[in-house]
Amino acid sequence: MKCSELIEILQQHSGEAYACSWDNVGLLVGSGKKEVKKVYIALDASDEAVEEAIAAGADLLLTHHPLIFQGIKRVTDDDAAGRRIMAMIRADLSYYAMHTNFDVMGMAQLAASKIRLCDAVPLEATVMENGVSQGIGRVGSLEADMTLGECCELVKSAFARSQVQVFGSLSKKVRRAAICPGAGKSNVGDALAAGADVYITGDIDHHTGIDAVAAGMAVIDAGHYGLEHIFIAYMAQYLRENAPQLEIVEQKRAEPFQFV
Repeated sequence: MKCSELIEILQQHSGEAYACSWDNVGLLVGSGKKEVKKVYIALDASDEAVEEAIAAGADLLLTHHPLIFQGIKRVTDDDAAGRRIMAMIRADLSYYAMHTNFDVMGMAQLAASKIRLCDAVPLEATVMENGVSQGIGRVGSLEADMTLGECCELVKSAFARSQVQVFGSLSKKVRRAAICPGAGKSNVGDALAAGADVYITGDIDHHTGIDAVAAGMAVIDAGHYGLEHIFIAYMAQYLRENAPQLEIVEQKRAEPFQFV
């Protein structure tokens, strides 16, 4: 199919109009006229993802995080973004990113379902569609009362994590939970305002964590990649169902850092 036809299918799931104003989503490299037979899906357009997509013979690289966030004045091999863009162009590899539009129309509910969050509503409403609020993150109730320690085990199991970082007493009872995959520091206030006992997210710094606990809310930091890697398998399944003529390749799970 044409790249433009594939984009229409992606738009049906998470239209670019749902993206935040500061974001940069959509077709970032390549032509909508290109014929696409194989798609490589990754979370980031890292050196490894670009190299693996090219080696796999992919026609399009699909990621969650966009490689290009702000304006670029030059494309050279002097920086990482330039090298990757040049590699894509040389290999005739098109590149499409669906970031905050997917956060709003996919990631939030997907993450909430992973921890079986009940009566979930957007943590930060960003748009109203047919009388229903959509937005970043979700807040609702866990299936049962549990300790913070038990909630940590739930998160680890749901997102295939070997460990999480926790702010708060492991014996604290929690029931109302907020979840925001990715970097959730900016939504701590929303979680507090929503009365969450525990906030599950990533990229929480020292002071934000201890201040949240002081305000009465525990925090489970399961990592930016740790929560958002679910994008890869989800979008692979979506494309297999909605564009069965395409060959889909998923990047193998690989944390961007390791503990030593």
